[in-house]
Amino acid sequence: MPDAPHLDGLNPEQLEATIHFEGPMLVLAGAGSGKTRVLTSRVCHLIHEHGVSPDRILAVTFTNKAAGEMRDRIGRLLGGDPKGMWVGTFHAIGARLLRRHADRLGWDRTFSIFDADQSLRLVKGVLESEGLDPKRWSPKGMRSEISNAKNQLIDAKTFVEDNDGTRDFFIRNVARVYPEYQKSLAHQNAFDFDDLLMKPVELLEANQDLLERYRERFSFVLVDEYQDTNRAQFRFVELMADAHHNLMVVGDDDQSIYGWRGADINNILDFEKSFPGGRTVRLERNYRSSQHILDAANRVIAENVNRKGKTLRTEREGGEPITLVEALDEADEARWIVDEMEARITTTAGLAYREMAVLYRTNAQARALEDGLRRAGVPYQVVGSVRFYERREIQDVLGYLRLVSNPRDQVAFDRVVNYPRRGVGLTTLEHLRRWADGAGLSMLEAAARADEAPDIRAAGSRGLRSFAELIQRFSVRAVQAGIGELLEELIEDLDLMRHLHEEGPDGEDRGRNVAELIAGALDFDAELVAGADDEIDTFTELDLFLQQVALVADVDRLDPSADAVTLMTLHNAKGLEFPVVFIAGMEEGLFPLTRAYDSADALEEERRLFYVGITRAEDKLALSWARQRRRAGDFTHNIQSSFLDAIPEQLLDERRTKRLSTLSHQTPHRRPRAYEMGESHFEPDPDPEYGMNQDAPRFVKGERVLHDTFGSGSVVEISGFGRDLKVTVNFDEVGQKKLLLRYAQLERDWP
Repeated sequence: MPDAPHLDGLNPEQLEATIHFEGPMLVLAGAGSGKTRVLTSRVCHLIHEHGVSPDRILAVTFTNKAAGEMRDRIGRLLGGDPKGMWVGTFHAIGARLLRRHADRLGWDRTFSIFDADQSLRLVKGVLESEGLDPKRWSPKGMRSEISNAKNQLIDAKTFVEDNDGTRDFFIRNVARVYPEYQKSLAHQNAFDFDDLLMKPVELLEANQDLLERYRERFSFVLVDEYQDTNRAQFRFVELMADAHHNLMVVGDDDQSIYGWRGADINNILDFEKSFPGGRTVRLERNYRSSQHILDAANRVIAENVNRKGKTLRTEREGGEPITLVEALDEADEARWIVDEMEARITTTAGLAYREMAVLYRTNAQARALEDGLRRAGVPYQVVGSVRFYERREIQDVLGYLRLVSNPRDQVAFDRVVNYPRRGVGLTTLEHLRRWADGAGLSMLEAAARADEAPDIRAAGSRGLRSFAELIQRFSVRAVQAGIGELLEELIEDLDLMRHLHEEGPDGEDRGRNVAELIAGALDFDAELVAGADDEIDTFTELDLFLQQVALVADVDRLDPSADAVTLMTLHNAKGLEFPVVFIAGMEEGLFPLTRAYDSADALEEERRLFYVGITRAEDKLALSWARQRRRAGDFTHNIQSSFLDAIPEQLLDERRTKRLSTLSHQTPHRRPRAYEMGESHFEPDPDPEYGMNQDAPRFVKGERVLHDTFGSGSVVEISGFGRDLKVTVNFDEVGQKKLLLRYAQLERDWP
């Protein structure tokens, strides 16, 4: 095809997927196989070769970063921005639809988007209003159950009906909380993250005219990371593509790792059933990793049964062997990793710290790794720690903006009404809340009329009225000024920098964070002017800014230009790549997690997560495990992960740390490979310190205990020893449960 730069360099499989025109297509894209290239090339081909207008294309991604990269690549290939094309995450696309049509659901377009913390606070408030003790009935557990229901498109009314008469007291209480939680969201003109997936489906299913309008507009739909879609996301895709079937989904069943938050691997496994007549193209040529790394990945994932099957290959023959290191404990493991990094920096020309990453299964593992890097003076960044937009000072400033945008946002009101202090205490707020409820007013409306409220003293009334006036003043400015200018004026009006600096040693850092927020807002203003489309005509700039902030993900905050080692969980590493990758904590009970053995599906998902970790590495992969590790305050004594059994010995360079090597009297705790175990039951070598390092049983038979989810009960049996200590509890409301004590987090139920 003449003058088609978007087709240059595509391999045969990539080309087949790119030039496909009409009808459903599944692209099974292995790790590092160029799936983003295929997606962008296909969009360019539709526009360049078939004359499809960009505004007829909908492309859905899973991260803001991926959406931005896709739009940039398409712009470069086409020589201009694809005006009118919708590119974004499922949540962003959902929010965009709701901004336009929320009134059909009873909301208005200035709605707030509650993040996980704000949603949790709201659940806790509903629990208390329903007379349920948050210490007994976990707000986090309640929030998770509601989230799961929404992702399955189960609304509050249906949830109550489905669980009518259930003997599960926890679910029975969720059925009390869910409807009230949803009512509170509506009262505050707010949606939570899960609503951004569920409500657009509800909107389209209930409004045939809207459904037909968007089906007609988006005649081509593309979906990335399809293996991670849940029921709500699947239904949204189905609704949008059902008329024309011009749907391309790109994904990898071997990288489906989000089942714990509702993703359904069957969406990709059953694609041909859902969209009959669809074609399947496999992208198996890997452009990232050496053959040694791919051989290990292929052997590991082949252990899974529930998969379509493919084999990654590369033209990069051989490569360094995979290092497998046995360490004494987590500090020894961290020390070896740091030493190996330093040695590689010294001996490998051009290698930088930013080209190395340490991946781990749980966030708790980061502490020892950070300690080791800090002691050695190695720069690092942690993805998934306290996010920038979750920092207290940033949330305070955003609270003001949220209230300016949505005066009914009570969570934002409660956060900032007395920050900085303006003489509005808890008692004053309680008086105001009672009066507002009785008068049918929002808290902000009541604050503006605080002098009419009984029982509120003059000082509190003045503070409330001045606060309401400030919000009103900035509501007017919000339609006149850019976000950067608005923020600068707000910070100056509040004299916030002075207040932050007076808070103590951390005040200066907090002030710098606020300054960074302003800088980001100014950049947002510039980008909006440069790339404005129909969005700015439909929404206010403040709405768009708050929406972007609410939907930012951990990985979107990763700074690839910083010359620093990256630390992150394996889940956060999805979609990234590094020349050198360390995977720490390769131990039974940690990776895979103990609970994964409860079901075959859970164990297969853990194995897919290991596969994802392996395939992040380009040139060098190192795996490490520790004989003992402190977890939740206790020492665990470990054997290496069973996942390692699948890796052929000829691919491995097995080592022990210097510290462990000096302890010659200790025998290795290496797990025998399957062919070594035969029919005999394997037990780890005895360790004389094993029993002494365990805490004594904390409970006795007959003792009353309290559990976050199951409530109160009596201990009826204690069995096992050390890390395998189990306790059987007869709970008052859910009956008998056998719990592994180190995970149960039981507390004494004091009379």
